[in-house]
Amino acid sequence: MSRSAYDIDYGYLWSKGYRGIIFDIDNTLVEHNEPATERAEKLFSDLKDMGFQTSVVSNNREPRVKLFAEAVGCEYVYRAAKPMPDGYRSAMNKMGSDTDSTFVVGDQLITDIWGANNAGLKSIMVGKVAFHEDIHIYFKRVVESVIVFIYKITHRKRSVEDLL
Repeated sequence: MSRSAYDIDYGYLWSKGYRGIIFDIDNTLVEHNEPATERAEKLFSDLKDMGFQTSVVSNNREPRVKLFAEAVGCEYVYRAAKPMPDGYRSAMNKMGSDTDSTFVVGDQLITDIWGANNAGLKSIMVGKVAFHEDIHIYFKRVVESVIVFIYKITHRKRSVEDLL
C-alpha cells in the first residue's frame, strides 16, 4: 500500500506503458465531500503534462463528482456502483484506454481495489486522506482491516514495481 496518491511514482508507471489512471475521489485525493484542493489540481495538471489520461470514478452523485472532475480537468463517472466493473469500463471508454494501459488508485479495498480487479485492471491501494468518515465507510474499513492484516502476514511486502 502506498502512503498517498500523491506519493506514487507516476513517471515509472508511464515508463511501463500505462497511459490512463482512474482515481477514487473521497479519502483518496481529498477528504470526504471536500472540493478539489490545489494539491489535487496540481497532481492532475502534472499527470496531463506527462501525457496521462485521467478519470475519477465514484459511487457519489453527479453534482459532487462533476464539480471535482471539472476542477481538476478530467473525465468522470458517477454512481459507478463499485465494485461492479461497469464504471471502470465507462471511464476507460471516455479516456480511450484499455485494461493493459490503465490502472486504478483508491483507498478502499472492497470498492476501489476489488472493483478494479473485477474490471481486469491493476490497482494501487493508498492510505486514506482523513480519519473521520461516514459510519457506513467505517464498517467497511473494519472488514478491510482484517483482510489487509491476513494479506500482510501471508505475503511478503511488495512494492508498486512488483505489482505492475
